Amino acid sequence: MTDSLAITAADVADAARLIAPAAVRTPLIENAALNDLCARRVLVKFEGAQHSGSFKFRGAYNRLARLDAAERAAGVVAWSSGNHAQGVAFAARLLGIPATIVMPADAPAIKTANTRALGAQVVPYDRFTQSREEIATALATERGATLVPSFDDPFIIAGQGTIGLEILEQAQATGADLTQILVCCGGGGLVAGTATAVKAARPDISVYAVEPAGFDDTARSLASGVRESVSPDARSICDALLAPSPGALTFPINHALLAGGLVVSDDQVRDAMRFAFTTLKLVVEPGGAVALAAMLAGLAPPTDGATALVISGANVDPQDYAAIIGGQNA
Repeated sequence: MTDSLAITAADVADAARLIAPAAVRTPLIENAALNDLCARRVLVKFEGAQHSGSFKFRGAYNRLARLDAAERAAGVVAWSSGNHAQGVAFAARLLGIPATIVMPADAPAIKTANTRALGAQVVPYDRFTQSREEIATALATERGATLVPSFDDPFIIAGQGTIGLEILEQAQATGADLTQILVCCGGGGLVAGTATAVKAARPDISVYAVEPAGFDDTARSLASGVRESVSPDARSICDALLAPSPGALTFPINHALLAGGLVVSDDQVRDAMRFAFTTLKLVVEPGGAVALAAMLAGLAPPTDGATALVISGANVDPQDYAAIIGGQNA
């Protein structure tokens, strides 16, 4: 870790202390059938059990809880395809802060409905023709509100990194010799925070970002050494992972700490969702399934120790989920 990076392991530890009274310490699950299939111990960190159904509550609460009284009164503005929206909305409700979320008009209906139910105002936009960042920034400026980015913020990254600390502690408690971690990746905040925490404590553990095909900008950026962008024509069912490029803060961390990037197809994601349902008995959204998909598809590099993977969320529209579980290409 160098001083030029956005956060340190101490920042993650500080976030863990701050969010501990509010956040769920989610389970690290081991399944015999998954171990047999992968011919190694596999530990599944299930963030679907977190408040608002995804890991995003961690970073949101770590950011919002640090606002002073005047900032809280002025409110917060965020942009999100759904999980960050719900995380911010729930954290804002707990802390008594007005929240406005800029969300794509085609976001899963359950995510939009849940965000509104938590008390936040939703401002829709067209993800293919409008800039969510520009809309949110204009709203924040107009209202004097605090902007809460979905991943490119030091407090957000540090909050997400608390997952890494929990994985290390829980894996040790099971006696697992952990040597590899696979983490879902959109803008890179979750994997950057996780890697920061993990590599400081266990430099020998390899951390990989996992992305959907077409949105493999982090994998390509890790290979090229510069921030790559996603094609405007790219499409994926993984609505939570459709960031257009790695973050200005997250990419330097990931470039310094990650072992590489893995890429999965939408069909591999659907297979992973079905496996999670039938074998692990877990509901998993498409974006939350990519690390499991990589594991099941044999994309994780060989290792002599155990692999941990993060299932990052469980917020999926019932109709789409039913179609996928039933074997259709929703």
